[in-house]
Amino acid sequence: MKSEKEQQLIEQAYAEIEKYRDMVEKDYYRLHYHLMPPVGLMNDPNGLIHWNGVYHVFYQWMPFHTGHGAKFWGHYTSCDLVHWKQEKIALAPSEWFDKNGCYSGSAIDNDGILTLFYTGNVKDEYGNRQTYQCIAMSKNGIDFEKKGVVVTLPDGYTAHFRDPKVWKKGENWYMVVGAQSKNLDGRAVLFRSKNLFDWEYLGAIAGGNLNQLSDFGYMWECPDLFELDGQEVLLVCPQGLKAEGMKYHNVHQSGYFVGRLDYEAAQFFHGSFTELDRGFEFYAPQTMLDEKGRRILIAWMGVPDQDEDKHPTVAHRWIHALTLPRQLKLKDGKLYQTPVKELQMLRKDKIAYSGVTIANEEIMLEGISGDVIELHLENIRLLGDMEIAIRNAARLIYNSGERVLTLERKSFANGLTEKRQCHLEYLHSLHMFLDTSSIEVFANDGEEVFTARFFPYKNNQTISFAANGQLVFDIEKWSL
Repeated sequence: MKSEKEQQLIEQAYAEIEKYRDMVEKDYYRLHYHLMPPVGLMNDPNGLIHWNGVYHVFYQWMPFHTGHGAKFWGHYTSCDLVHWKQEKIALAPSEWFDKNGCYSGSAIDNDGILTLFYTGNVKDEYGNRQTYQCIAMSKNGIDFEKKGVVVTLPDGYTAHFRDPKVWKKGENWYMVVGAQSKNLDGRAVLFRSKNLFDWEYLGAIAGGNLNQLSDFGYMWECPDLFELDGQEVLLVCPQGLKAEGMKYHNVHQSGYFVGRLDYEAAQFFHGSFTELDRGFEFYAPQTMLDEKGRRILIAWMGVPDQDEDKHPTVAHRWIHALTLPRQLKLKDGKLYQTPVKELQMLRKDKIAYSGVTIANEEIMLEGISGDVIELHLENIRLLGDMEIAIRNAARLIYNSGERVLTLERKSFANGLTEKRQCHLEYLHSLHMFLDTSSIEVFANDGEEVFTARFFPYKNNQTISFAANGQLVFDIEKWSL
């Protein structure tokens, strides 16, 4: 049973949805096939799990305005990762241990009970923070009952201690938490339990002065540790990295280490950090293992506190969305991301061209345009440089001499052109998903990925292709 306070907060959130439903739905920039908040602000995806044949995606949600505050957990379900149903609100910030926000966390199947772990955020009258790792349970996967606090802050850490991800290994449950030490460096911290309620602190497995990472961010958020293709991967979001060349240009970063976790020594032996996504809006990724054995990732299509008041959607009382579901594979120590195959169910009205040839010119192809489409360029052969201009609001450029792939867009904050880049030794394919105000680009079958929001004029749906030199490619386009 939910407490009276929690039920009151949930009813207030539903009232907010109804109050602004028309305003939200009239926004041209609402996305067609991405998860969004029904009103207000959405951020981190939480509790990703494939449970009893159903995919569950919970998310951080502020229903009452488009800024941050005491977060709820919203909830979507799907049987196919394409068609989603908005479920009852899962958690509201109602108790002494989470009154200033039910922060991010994860989900597990505990003998048929869908069990959530999350961070309870508490602030006193002076703004001093306390955090608790909390648990809630559901027999039907829809109605959740909070069971209270299971982990309190261990010695040596500030109250920036959050985002528990829980999994089972052998007979034990493990929890990794994002943390800031009292030395003000970011860490990933490990706990162990037999029963999900009593947790033993094992120590920091990465970050701080471990593996020469003492200057690698002042806080690590949203850790996720999992096995993939015979190795172990730690996803993490380090805050406070300084830009290096083409790397680390967002406010905060998202990426991964590949290595091996020594469960007994509580240490993760790993290689270097690699960014997961090279675009403008990508943060707080989380993964789940589905019943087909796939490791699937979904992230927040946003970044913390970056020009949020300037988003064009704020005028329609909503902001932010989640990325498409992506399957992960590990090849030669690098994560590849590809859109899940189920997204092909969205396709209609295919248009295809083979052997398109461009030499020192810019062209448009009949039927290759639109605002809610999928584009697939294959067999790219390039002598020189190429450019794809998208709705006069974004450009994708590959410089074959410098081996650099660039995504440019017009900033929604100031209208100026801004760019994100990565090194790419060669380019043989581009797979793009355009929604009314988002773009996700998968280069070379997911070797590199760019995710971004952009806000073109409604009437400009043109796409052009240009080459400085010679470019040959095959292309398929679908409306979605």
